[in-house]
Amino acid sequence: MNSITRNIIALARDLPGNVSIVAVSKTRSPDEVLEAYNAGLHTFGENRVQELVSKKTLLPEGINWHLIGHLQSNKVKQAVAAASMIESVDSLRLLRMIDSEATRQQKIIDCLLQVHIALEETKSGFSIKEIEETDWTTIAGSLSSVRICGLMGIASFTDNTDRVRSEFRSLARLFYDTRLRCFNTGSWFREISMGMSGDWRIAVEEGSTIIRVGTLIFGERLK
Repeated sequence: MNSITRNIIALARDLPGNVSIVAVSKTRSPDEVLEAYNAGLHTFGENRVQELVSKKTLLPEGINWHLIGHLQSNKVKQAVAAASMIESVDSLRLLRMIDSEATRQQKIIDCLLQVHIALEETKSGFSIKEIEETDWTTIAGSLSSVRICGLMGIASFTDNTDRVRSEFRSLARLFYDTRLRCFNTGSWFREISMGMSGDWRIAVEEGSTIIRVGTLIFGERLK
């Protein structure tokens, strides 16, 4: 049994059944992705559209590809064509661009709204206030080809676990408040994507339904 398979088995053993894994495959080889796929993982996440498109052409059609990195407007066409979910929608303008392109491609695409919950200003996302004050019922009703499926957030890069827990808790609270306020009659708004290799246990404890992990599966990247 190879190390990737062992890592997947160990992670699945510790993970609640209602939490999905997005295997972060950025910088990983197609062979490594294929090993993880053959070991039972079918959803992979890429930060860059170009890398996602390149790997998709080499790997099984049964893979669901999530874009988890910042999406530039000039890459929307490629992202919509290649991804099954875009987790990093960080503005209304981008959301509408994705919807327009998906309509042109005659494709329904799932999206998550990325929320800025971390200390670092370099991280993207809607502010908590923006999510709270936006009429998502009206916006979702105006979209032809996008399904808003939930929220995504990245915690601060810190060893302060109390800080990380607080950020995850605030995202989960925002999710439930937004669902009650704007999506209480819809079945698609059900995902909280939070937690990576270093903090996924805290994220799951605070209500995550999707974790995005790479090192836990593939091991440390070679320098």
